[in-house]
Amino acid sequence: MNAVKIRAFITVLLHFLLWMLFGFILLFYLPLTWSITVPPQFWVRQGCELILLIIIFYINSSVFVPQLLLKNQSFLFLLVIIGVGLLSNFVIKFLDDALNLPFLINQAFLKIGIPKLPKPGNKMDIFLIMMTFLIIGISTSVTLIQKWQADKQLREALEKDKIGSELSFLKAQINPHFFFNTLNNIYALTHVNVEKSRNALHKLSRMMRYLLYDTQAGSTPLSKEVSFIVDYIELMKLRLNETTKVTFEGPLINHDIQIAPMLFLPYIENAFKHGVSSISPSVIAIDLSMEDKTLEMNVRNSIFSENAEIADNYRGIGLANTKRRLDLLYPGKHTFSAGKTEDTNEFVVHLTLILDDIELHSGRR
Repeated sequence: MNAVKIRAFITVLLHFLLWMLFGFILLFYLPLTWSITVPPQFWVRQGCELILLIIIFYINSSVFVPQLLLKNQSFLFLLVIIGVGLLSNFVIKFLDDALNLPFLINQAFLKIGIPKLPKPGNKMDIFLIMMTFLIIGISTSVTLIQKWQADKQLREALEKDKIGSELSFLKAQINPHFFFNTLNNIYALTHVNVEKSRNALHKLSRMMRYLLYDTQAGSTPLSKEVSFIVDYIELMKLRLNETTKVTFEGPLINHDIQIAPMLFLPYIENAFKHGVSSISPSVIAIDLSMEDKTLEMNVRNSIFSENAEIADNYRGIGLANTKRRLDLLYPGKHTFSAGKTEDTNEFVVHLTLILDDIELHSGRR
């Protein structure tokens, strides 16, 4: 028996036990405390009343709530509920008369010396109507809670799918020219330094392997993410002249942790895209640090007149995509700032992630 069948069996068994408990407390326990011998027809009547309440519960859950209440037809839903309450009273009254139950109950009381009870006539059974409304209220509440839980699970599933698609899109946003230019640089390097060109090819293949395979699970060890960043920086250096100074400080990883992949690269790529000049000295400084549960990134690059406007409008598909992923993956657990510094004429990006215990423990395994 698979998990789905076991879950369905447990659900049916739980419903059955709850209905038996409900019926015993409200319909069967009290008559058993009476000092009279109740006729068998009375138990038939109580059993039919329980079946009627069960039918009302599930019809309301599967028909009235989804088709009326959840479709903003509240007034019609209220009218239907009132009608169901009155109809249940009519059905039970008809059953009482068919079983001749008022007469039999009176006879049972007369046997113990209690005077004959007044004939109920066509009076409404207030207790039955209130019990019907109680059952409908419970049914409505349970259905709305189940609907809320199902919607929540659907939203979470959609968000996960969206995160996955955004990650794929983000990987596609890595500048394709980077790979072409890197291959051209490596090709040119083969004429000058064969060993260095081999190392560059190895770094490029390692990056491609990381993109294609190691980011598919939705999380990746921090050490692999850092290695990817290091390879990216080393390959970007092949395109730079001596006027650009690039520094990278990685975190001291005592125990590996799991993080969402490709969170840092768009900001680093942006620094290389806008922080390099062919004629003026420039600086790109990248720092990743880890302390307790806090992972911090700082990216700093020079600003030149040709890209000052871009620095003022810090946008872009890849950057907006990453910000969206941060909001989905680390809601309330990240801080982000980006802007120019007036004194050094640099652009600084600061990102802080607060990792939870699950991510820390999963990284230790």
